[in-house]
Amino acid sequence: MLVIIGYVVICACVFGGFVMSGGHMAALFQPLELLMIGGAAAGSMFVGNNGKALKATMKALPTVFKGSAYTKEMYMELMSLLFDVLSKVRKEGLMSIEGDIESPEASPLFSKYPLVLADHHIVEFMADYLRLMVSGNMDAFQIENLMDNEIETHHQEGHVPAHVIAKLGDGLPAFGIVAAVMGVVHTMESVGIPPAELGILIAKALVGTFLGILLAYGFVSPLGSVLEQKLEESTKMFQTVKVTLLASLNGYAPALAVEFGRKVLYSTERPTFAELEEHIKKSKSK
Repeated sequence: MLVIIGYVVICACVFGGFVMSGGHMAALFQPLELLMIGGAAAGSMFVGNNGKALKATMKALPTVFKGSAYTKEMYMELMSLLFDVLSKVRKEGLMSIEGDIESPEASPLFSKYPLVLADHHIVEFMADYLRLMVSGNMDAFQIENLMDNEIETHHQEGHVPAHVIAKLGDGLPAFGIVAAVMGVVHTMESVGIPPAELGILIAKALVGTFLGILLAYGFVSPLGSVLEQKLEESTKMFQTVKVTLLASLNGYAPALAVEFGRKVLYSTERPTFAELEEHIKKSKSK
């Protein structure tokens, strides 16, 4: 929603200011300039990226128009789930959660938390490391190292769409100049026509530069920033699980282990100790 609002503000201010200064919107409508800029940009994106990167980018782009899924409620569900799992382990032993981690969708523990269950990446991450804990063949240091490597891989993969979009935005002003130069070439070859018509051709050429810069800094490059922010938010979920499970492995009680996880959250989404405690109590009563 914020992306759409931002686009509306950009268009209203840029084109509204142009009209208020006496400009005519028809002068800015140059489909051939857009064809040159957009076509060249799309072609360069295909040249500079492999199929995997393009597929990831197409999949990530729709998410920029949606609000963040990583809300305070989401984090409280995650930490309540971790508390329930670790409490079950403490009372009944590690083998008691084997059925839960083998099929989280059918697990009564996981089913209580639909927001977490809907994120298959975090569920898979949690289940994998709980499975390693059940195996009992790895110590806390080995598991922490493996977690760090997986989180780094997740971050690198998630950075690909943001990088593709950022590169595309960087190239648009240059393609705007290309379109403008093509317009200037056309103008120079038409130098014998009346001055009024010559002025129209020059204006069309200048629109190419304008469109390239506006599309880059007003529309495309900001999407790369949004994707970066969403990546950081998703990574925080993995870090919360990591810190909580490691605290449990190091012998801390479930309530303290979850507190470790709570402390790594951003202040904007971090629940207070009392809020989390109340949420856990409500979850127990379900």
